[in-house]
Amino acid sequence: MTTRTSRTSSTAAGLLTGIIALYIALVAVGNITDFGTNQQFVRHVLAMDTTFRDDALMRRAITSTGLQDTAYVLIIAWETVAALVLVWGTYLWARGRHGLARRVSTYGLLMLLLLFGAGFIAIGGEWFAMWQSKSWNGLDAATRVFLITGVALIVNHLPGDGRPDAS
Repeated sequence: MTTRTSRTSSTAAGLLTGIIALYIALVAVGNITDFGTNQQFVRHVLAMDTTFRDDALMRRAITSTGLQDTAYVLIIAWETVAALVLVWGTYLWARGRHGLARRVSTYGLLMLLLLFGAGFIAIGGEWFAMWQSKSWNGLDAATRVFLITGVALIVNHLPGDGRPDAS
């Protein structure tokens, strides 16, 4: 692989990491500054109050607002930490510390894959039957973020020029 190609791969990895860092930072800031909007979303999904209300499924519902709000705060904390990790990864890509940037970015991207894949798609979508709700269904948005993050993770792991950096 030529040096030009490896620089292009590193640039692409850094830009994708930066875009996702910006996105999740804005999501976290939005959730902190406009706490109530997505708080209602989390409450409705966990309460399963807009699903088909099948008795077998409704046993899964979490109706305690204290537990619902705790889940929401944990989501915001996870988003915030992921944003900080990805900002750090972006900084490292920009500084040419590709080995360390790849590792740090991988951690941040995996955090988002866990949140959006396991948290929103699997647990929210299937366990809490979010797919059944016409008004509180975030599966499309979660799938978009999951896929974009997966692409960024793949680009982050494209081969470089093999030169070790000073990480």
